Amino acid sequence: MREIDVDIFQKCLDFKVVDELRANKLYPYFRTIRSGQDPVVRMNGQEVVMLGSNNYLGLTSHPEVKKAAQDALNIYGSGTAGSRILNGTLAIHEELEEALARFMGRERAVTFSTGFQVNLGVLSSIAERSDTLVLDNLDHACIIDGARLSFGRVLKYRHNDMESLEERLRSLGSDGGGMIVVDGVFSMEGDLAKLRRIAELKRRFGVRLMVDDAHGVGVMGDHGRGTAEHFGIEDQVDLVMGTFSKALAGVGGFVVGDDKVIDFIKHKARTMIFSAAPPPASVASVLKAIEIIEREPERRERLWENTHYLMGEFRNLGFDTGEAASPIIPLLVGEDRVAFEFTMKLQEAGVFVNPVVSPAVPPGRAMIRTSLMATHTREHLDRALESIAVVGRRMGVIGG
Repeated sequence: MREIDVDIFQKCLDFKVVDELRANKLYPYFRTIRSGQDPVVRMNGQEVVMLGSNNYLGLTSHPEVKKAAQDALNIYGSGTAGSRILNGTLAIHEELEEALARFMGRERAVTFSTGFQVNLGVLSSIAERSDTLVLDNLDHACIIDGARLSFGRVLKYRHNDMESLEERLRSLGSDGGGMIVVDGVFSMEGDLAKLRRIAELKRRFGVRLMVDDAHGVGVMGDHGRGTAEHFGIEDQVDLVMGTFSKALAGVGGFVVGDDKVIDFIKHKARTMIFSAAPPPASVASVLKAIEIIEREPERRERLWENTHYLMGEFRNLGFDTGEAASPIIPLLVGEDRVAFEFTMKLQEAGVFVNPVVSPAVPPGRAMIRTSLMATHTREHLDRALESIAVVGRRMGVIGG
């Protein structure tokens, strides 16, 4: 038997960070919630104001959404038992893709089982050896990983730095195609991509543009079509990706664009071809969510009222909220340990938030990520603000 000099599992045995956090009662991950993703959730026998969910429009508990899921379960069963390309395409999948294309104002849509799989599949199938993908260095992990899986060259520019982007575009060769891939709403910082300027550079350098609008669809724009609609440049964006697990009250993802491009992705994206199709109940939930979004624009209005109120109150308290311009509002707290402690102290005080630490952010730039729902009431927000102010002062993050 061959002697092993290095055990491949040694890195697992040396992984101590989580053990230390647990020992100090500062472990903030995989927390168990015993209720739906509502403005107030149940945890450890107590009610906690939820400021850490991506359920922006509050649709996951909408009676019509739940009934649609139940009806689909009764008709189609609990799963698809196969991939879309073989036996897993149900009539409800095609109905959803038609609804998504219409809602987003595009020729065609294709769905995936998760949002992460969308970017893995699209980027790895689109970019060949002679092509170049140009990414913001704070793009979501699924964009980074999708680019790595492709055979194309990958260039990154400094976050929202248009001079840096222009410099990268100047370095593109003439042998292959290029595509800028950027988050519309950055998921941790809550700031927006400078899409108008990006669209100008896209036209100037003759490349394509894909926007990951996981946190923009349903939230941004007059009709909820996302950041491209918000900035008035929908005709300049070639592909828009979105997820169902945020504003659309389900699980899965999609990409929309021109017919021929989507047809290519549908037949080439390995994460779609080799994955089981999205379950019928989730598909039905998304269909109903789109219907509600279109008929109830007041939900999005309430979400933005809540966002503006909480943003203003945070800043009045003295918190640094960075460049946030969305229902994701970060509170910069400094060191990673401060973020962990702040999170757990807030949970004890009845508020759920999420810590964002390195390497997701640079060392010394740890933050508390808060996010809003349309269904938060002013009472919910004021309860949370009171606790956040108390903890922030006790920990020295804000002044007394």
